[in-house]
Amino acid sequence: MKRAATSAMLALACTSALAAAAGDAIVTTRQASMKEMAAAAKTIAGMFDGKLAYDAVAFKAAAKTLRARTGPALIAEFPSTTLGAPSGAKPEIEYARPEFEALARHIGTLSGVLAAKAERAPAGITDDMRMGSGLVMGGGSLLGKRSGAAEADPAKLPAEHLLHLILQDCSSCHSKFRQKVE
Repeated sequence: MKRAATSAMLALACTSALAAAAGDAIVTTRQASMKEMAAAAKTIAGMFDGKLAYDAVAFKAAAKTLRARTGPALIAEFPSTTLGAPSGAKPEIEYARPEFEALARHIGTLSGVLAAKAERAPAGITDDMRMGSGLVMGGGSLLGKRSGAAEADPAKLPAEHLLHLILQDCSSCHSKFRQKVE
């Protein structure tokens, strides 16, 4: 009897250790993915801001990274078993799963449109790639409220505007679902 109980406890301990290791691997992968998305967004923003020289190949690669890491791929990186400490993902994601997944899908849609535009990117930044003065959102802030046009058909928006909407969604998701890890 003692042997069976010891075997069961050992099996449970091994299973728990394997589950913890799998969760740690998912969190590590998720963090690497987030860093890749941040670097990609920073590259594109740097080109539009003039801090980096425009490079159509780099623009295309960065947009592809955003497309590959968002939408369903982003949702898959947040299983309920990996939320909360020691991760920066708040446990509230699970309670607000529909909202979280809607944000991830929206970022994916915008990233897909941006990647499609990047596929056809010219050798230099053109005026139709840039946000015009009429496209700056409410209150003159680039991170203000979404315009109706952005929701209706993101394909009609210039690449720079798409990037700002992606960054707005990222900020919204982080403010709701990300916690500081010490």
